[in-house]
Amino acid sequence: MANYYTDHPEIAFHLNHPLMKRIVELKERDYADKDQFADAPVNYEDAIENYKRILDITGDVAANIIEPNSEDVDLEGPHLVDGRMVYASKTFENLDATRKAGLWGISMPRRYNGLNIPNVVFSMLSEVISAADAGFQNVWSLQSCIDTLYEFGSEEQRQKYIPRIAAGETMSMDLTEPDAGSDLQRVMLKATQDEDGTWRLNGVKRFITNGDSDIHLVLARSEEGTKDGRGLSMFIYDKRDGGVTVRHIEHKLGIHGSPTCELVYKNAKAELCGSTRMGLIKYVMALMNGARLGIAAQSVGVEQEAYNEGLAYAKERAQFGQKIVNFPAVYDMLSRMKAKLDAGRSLLYQTARYVDIYKSLEDIARERKLTAEERAEMKKYTRLADAFTPVAKGMNSEYANQNAYDAISIHGGSGFIMEYKCQRLFRDARIFSIYEGTTQLQVVAAIRYITNGTYLAIMKEMLEAEVCDCMKPLQARVAKMVEQYEAAINAVKDAQNQEVHDFLGRRLYDMTAEIIMSLLIIEDASRAPELFKKSAHVYVRMAEENVQGKAAYIQNFKAEDLAAFRAVETETAE
Repeated sequence: MANYYTDHPEIAFHLNHPLMKRIVELKERDYADKDQFADAPVNYEDAIENYKRILDITGDVAANIIEPNSEDVDLEGPHLVDGRMVYASKTFENLDATRKAGLWGISMPRRYNGLNIPNVVFSMLSEVISAADAGFQNVWSLQSCIDTLYEFGSEEQRQKYIPRIAAGETMSMDLTEPDAGSDLQRVMLKATQDEDGTWRLNGVKRFITNGDSDIHLVLARSEEGTKDGRGLSMFIYDKRDGGVTVRHIEHKLGIHGSPTCELVYKNAKAELCGSTRMGLIKYVMALMNGARLGIAAQSVGVEQEAYNEGLAYAKERAQFGQKIVNFPAVYDMLSRMKAKLDAGRSLLYQTARYVDIYKSLEDIARERKLTAEERAEMKKYTRLADAFTPVAKGMNSEYANQNAYDAISIHGGSGFIMEYKCQRLFRDARIFSIYEGTTQLQVVAAIRYITNGTYLAIMKEMLEAEVCDCMKPLQARVAKMVEQYEAAINAVKDAQNQEVHDFLGRRLYDMTAEIIMSLLIIEDASRAPELFKKSAHVYVRMAEENVQGKAAYIQNFKAEDLAAFRAVETETAE
């Protein structure tokens, strides 16, 4: 039988990364759970075997239940019945299968009935489920919202809610409103307190993924008279308490299995999560970074499935007396799809590893004081995770769109026919570069690390890594790209013009990502040439083509050129 994990050995390769030993050591607290919990690992090798088992189970469920259900879910979609969202019938089957397989409470400690799985493995699980059905991946992966409750909620709240998620109850994060999309400072859903201290929520939330879930994390305005982020707090809403109805389910281009709801809060009882006034400033930032990593994993899953569909069709379809997979125009597309997939996956898992180390150290700091070395380690990996997350989310979401587009191109006219899966992958992928922060917002998040030299320092350090002889010529080519990149950054800074800086930011961002992914895929190919050598050659050439073009564009750009690009004179919102 098919298995979406074991069919792709490139995933398992990343379980052998040198940082995994440190991640497992921190996550397992030197295997302290082994005497209390039967499923807890006793050493590093045992932990890795545990991860492989859960990945194997997930790969089986994804290939043999979720994927076969995906077409029916796409056609049926969720329903609105008496103010409640009802999933597509096959979505209930998917939920039941993942619950029976024990695929809930993934990241939570075992004392709350969780599996204590690190982020990097959770990202692998998300990728596998997304390859089967990106819409269902949303429903399933939103369980990661519990991380924010675990980090900032009280012990009483942890004991109350985490076991329910581990048992398979669903979650959502209710942030967006009709007048507050990317600009969450404009959130106006009102939070007030009764005389007995009970919090009540009133207002409307819009575009809420999995919006009729069991447990919601809600951003609301708790400070009367405020109009910015300092007046916002985070709340926990339990569907069992009532007070929230679904007014509308959006009819979307893709991810039909993932219900996107408009919610009406009417005196809904809620609990404050953490402290007041910290909702946007601290808690949503943590929530969004986790969500962005989830979208990166979702994107890699679709990148993989689009490549699979394109390759399978090209091997079967014959034209002019031969299979089209032999045509240079087709294998050029396929090689680029595979290279983007392998490089994008490497970036995703590298980011997840950085997150794992700093998050584990943060968690340990709740129990004891960190040593000076641990504090320095946490600071280092927090900075790396913050720098890599917007690149992993932005670039993988773009690559998912590109791979899905190319899969249709390979199919030709058949790709435009609804019976072929590639059209659904194309529709599903389009949202990835929009929700949880558009690619433009990922550029905004990354640009300070570009101009302050963070990425440049990372690149130069990576260039010092020892690689096999077969990769040294590619490494030398990337070194030249880094020189062009540094010169481009200096040219933008020397312009001393904020509008020029903002206008060219996307090109610098793309260059950043392409160079870092070139270096990552070179490292992977050096360790496993049988898996990644071809992708390394293709990706570095592709990056070289793009980086050189963007470098020339930046070097030849002048402030007065902006006039040719402005659609209208500058306008401001009232």
